Amino acid sequence: MAAVDAARARAQAVLRVRGRALAAAVLPAAVAVVLIAGRFTGRIGAPGSPDAPAWDAVRWAVAAVAALALLTAALVARSHRRAVPPATPTVPLDTSCAPELYRLIGELAERLEVPAPSAIALTPDCDSWLEEPPGPADRHHRTPAPVLVIGSPFLWWMRAGELRALLAPVVAGTAAAADPEIAAARRFLRSLDAAIDGGRKGPAALVDRINRALLAACREHASELERAAAAWASEHARAVDYGLRIAAQEQVGLAYAGWDRLLTRVALPAWRLGRHPAHLNAGVVAALTDLSRRDRLADGYETRLGDRPACDLLEEPGDIDAAVSLLAAELLHEVPAAGWRALDWTDYPRDVVDRGWRVQAAALQAALGDDRAARPTLARLLARLAAGEAEQLAAALAGQVARAAKVAPPLPPVRSGRELLVEHVTATVCCAAVDAGSATPGLDWLDGPVLLLDGRRADLAAAVVGAVEHGEDKPLRTWLERAGVRLERPVRLSG
Repeated sequence: MAAVDAARARAQAVLRVRGRALAAAVLPAAVAVVLIAGRFTGRIGAPGSPDAPAWDAVRWAVAAVAALALLTAALVARSHRRAVPPATPTVPLDTSCAPELYRLIGELAERLEVPAPSAIALTPDCDSWLEEPPGPADRHHRTPAPVLVIGSPFLWWMRAGELRALLAPVVAGTAAAADPEIAAARRFLRSLDAAIDGGRKGPAALVDRINRALLAACREHASELERAAAAWASEHARAVDYGLRIAAQEQVGLAYAGWDRLLTRVALPAWRLGRHPAHLNAGVVAALTDLSRRDRLADGYETRLGDRPACDLLEEPGDIDAAVSLLAAELLHEVPAAGWRALDWTDYPRDVVDRGWRVQAAALQAALGDDRAARPTLARLLARLAAGEAEQLAAALAGQVARAAKVAPPLPPVRSGRELLVEHVTATVCCAAVDAGSATPGLDWLDGPVLLLDGRRADLAAAVVGAVEHGEDKPLRTWLERAGVRLERPVRLSG
């Protein structure tokens, strides 16, 4: 109960800030009313009295201040009414899309004796939270139950029981959302935050400063309010699936690691080419399964296979995965939906790996500065590296990336010219090996694009780095000879 009292106390503190602001706005008007009433009753500066002129001047001054204060208060109130709190981009789930998931959440809320969330949505992130629904409260100042936002990787990686245990403290937070004082404080804080716009000028700038001052006065209370509300929810949910929740928390860390690696190593190369993998969440399962086999980081995964996966609570997991995957591409690579083409995992080696290598090989050919009619061969490339021209090639590639960044700002973090050169030389070698028929492009769930030689992953890194960094191309020439690649054969630059 201590957490409950702390949350309410902080909410009351926030509301007191609002009350003081309102009092400061109406106080000059109240004083003006008293002074005007005093004149008509003859108690303060009655007409004809010696001090009447002085009191009339005071009345006019106070009335002017009151009018200015009320006008400012009206402008601040209007900024709150017009402000639209930012909504987190999510994929909403209708009851018809996930009846069993809604049933699980409803039963969980009933067991916790808290209001059930008004809706469920998915986010392409490894997190879950409650989000206030858009729109104002009703005329009785009742706030609708919040929306439960669930991290999509959890649905695909976790078992149904683990998901329920993980969401118990989150769902328990609906109790705080239903508390009238906490709900009112949160509404006030959201309106303050949404009303702030640093680009305003004139009277609007004054309104902005007032909103900032009010938000600053509430900041400590707001953070303590949310901390106490979270403690309240955690304490309330302690008795529900507590033991299973500990195991579920371990899976959260694993899901986050797999999701992050899938996005940076697998999805990013596809995004660069304007393609978005249509089933990222299914890829998370594949990546984490691979990780468990390689590094034994998912101990107990085999025993978990017998339990029902949480994605089975959805009616059409594939369609929902596609929607979440598109949202992930839009959010993380900042390209609107109209600019994307969906990509199936089976097409990844051909449409992303091979095509991406050939795009890089063409960029390297351009950096070589030879004629576009010249025959791009590994023999010419290795000769230039052996001649100590790596620095010039690296600078040329870095210049290409810089020019592309001006045209298409959503690019990956800038890498050094040497890193770019190693990457492009590797891509060119891979193209040559594929053209020779001795290798094929492949997908590694944890590392992304790979070259497969005789069905096994080829390791080119050391040989390429030696050729680029030191001009020592003998190891790379040996590898190419074993792979059956002829150095004088032109490298195909298009798919």
